[in-house]
Amino acid sequence: MEKLIVAVGSVRRPKVDAVREALDILAPCFQPTVQFDVAAIDVPSGVHHTPLSREEMMAGARRRAEALAHMAREQRAPWTYFVGLEGGLDIVHESGSRWVFLENWAYVADVSGREAFGRSGAVLLPEPLVERVVERGVELAEAIDDFAQGQGIRDAQGAWGVLTRDIVTRRDAIRISVVSAFAALLGAATRSDVRRRA
Repeated sequence: MEKLIVAVGSVRRPKVDAVREALDILAPCFQPTVQFDVAAIDVPSGVHHTPLSREEMMAGARRRAEALAHMAREQRAPWTYFVGLEGGLDIVHESGSRWVFLENWAYVADVSGREAFGRSGAVLLPEPLVERVVERGVELAEAIDDFAQGQGIRDAQGAWGVLTRDIVTRRDAIRISVVSAFAALLGAATRSDVRRRA
C-alpha cells in the first residue's frame, strides 16, 4: 500500500475535514493501492484575516502551501502534496452596483512543482455584513457570530452555513475548492503524460 501524505496549512477542523472528504472523492484518480494521510499544520497566510479580493485570497492560499513546502524541505518531511486554503470576500462592481461574495480558494502543489488553484462557488453577503466587514473592517468570524447570534460559527457551519441555511456549509465550500484544485493539477499531469507518449 502506497501512502501519500497531504500537508494542509491549517488545523481548523472544517478545513481538515474538507480536505479528507475531497481526497475520498479524488481517490479513483490515483492508483488503487494509494492510501492518504493528512498532516494538519498551522501556517500563516500573510494576508488579512478577512481578505477583500480574489487576488488576496489566492495569494493567501498560495503562501500557506509554499510555507508547507519550505517546511518539508527543511525538516525532510515526507509530504507529497501541499494544500493552502483561504476564504474571504470578492467585491464586484456591476451595472453601478457593488456585490460582495463569500468565496473559498485552494492552492495545491506537489513535490515536483506542479500547481493549481481551485475555487468554491460564491454566496452573496447581505448588506449588514458588508457594512461591518468591508466598511468597518470587522473580521468576518466576529461579524457572522453577531449576525447569527451564535458563537464559534467559523468552526461549525461557517458563514456559508448561516447564509445558505446549511444547504452549503463552510466544509462543503472548502471541499469543492480542494477538489477543483486537485482536478486541475491531475488533469494537467494527464495531458503532459499524453503529450510525452505522442
